[in-house]
Amino acid sequence: MHLHTEQKSVLHTTAGRFFHKALATPLIALLLTVSCQRTSQPVRLHGEAQGTYYSVAYYDTRHRNLQPQIDSLLNDFDLTASLWVENSLIRRANRHENPPANAIFRDLLRHSLQMEDYTQGAFNCKIGSLVNLYGFGFKNREDITDSQIDSLLGLIRQGQCSISGPDSTEAQVILTPGIELDFNAIAQGYAVDLIAAMLDKEGIESYLIDVGGEVIARGCKADGSDWTVGIERPAKDKYSDQEIETAIGLSNRSVVTSGSYRKYYEHNGTRYSHTIDPSTGRPVSHSLLSVSVVSSSAWYADAMATAFMVMGLDKSLQFIHDHPENADIQAVFFIYDDHGTYKTHATPAFQSMII
Repeated sequence: MHLHTEQKSVLHTTAGRFFHKALATPLIALLLTVSCQRTSQPVRLHGEAQGTYYSVAYYDTRHRNLQPQIDSLLNDFDLTASLWVENSLIRRANRHENPPANAIFRDLLRHSLQMEDYTQGAFNCKIGSLVNLYGFGFKNREDITDSQIDSLLGLIRQGQCSISGPDSTEAQVILTPGIELDFNAIAQGYAVDLIAAMLDKEGIESYLIDVGGEVIARGCKADGSDWTVGIERPAKDKYSDQEIETAIGLSNRSVVTSGSYRKYYEHNGTRYSHTIDPSTGRPVSHSLLSVSVVSSSAWYADAMATAFMVMGLDKSLQFIHDHPENADIQAVFFIYDDHGTYKTHATPAFQSMII
């Protein structure tokens, strides 16, 4: 996609995964906003949070600077859901301290368990111990054996996680031995939705929020056009330059990308994706390089993008076909076919968004 220099306002928003600066390498999507001639300029805020960047643009007749509120919100969210904060609620839960479950934690867990059921296990927040075994969490990578994987997988399948008591500050997080929660496949999208809800409460009707490459747009730009988001072409490896594959118009929607081509590790000549299949306990090995999902909420798009990366292209398309009630989902898949040819496959609804 060619952008005229005098027209563009570049965010260069390469998506890193959640929470740790060492992991905030370019991962899955290149996103940018394109400015047309406008009658007014948006307020633009930039910062760092959750081990990556955030960028927010919004139209406000009062020209308020809401960055302190956004920073406070993201900091509080880290204290609940970050695996990189030593005494965060999720870290305490994983240490089996049975900490009190605040409203955000309860919401994240409820959404996650619902998505596990909806995707028949392709999405699973209870695989934190496996993620750590492969070195994609906060622990160092270990020499992995099949017996280790199978042992953890058995514990995960049998284990339970629950909130004791009523939905109140006295409710506790209860995990059975062997279970470690990992909200990374939903939390960054959820954080985007939290910022959006805050802007809504402030009476702001048009905005674009980008946290680490996970985006939500409301309303439109000053000239009445949709916000424009560019999606990166999957790269050969984590060191490759970024190229825009396509661009979509976005309004009152979210777009989240998940992929395996920038976050992986190699061992003895084998490349291991960071996406773990909960049914096997092993990294996925199919030809799907990345998927971008558009939905009304960022947390849901985040969860479905992860589930589709686990399923692969054929199972994902079958899932969409089998769930016509979920017309909200729009997606584009990037694959290498059996002949090593790079291809894309977009749902009809996604194709209609391309500009």
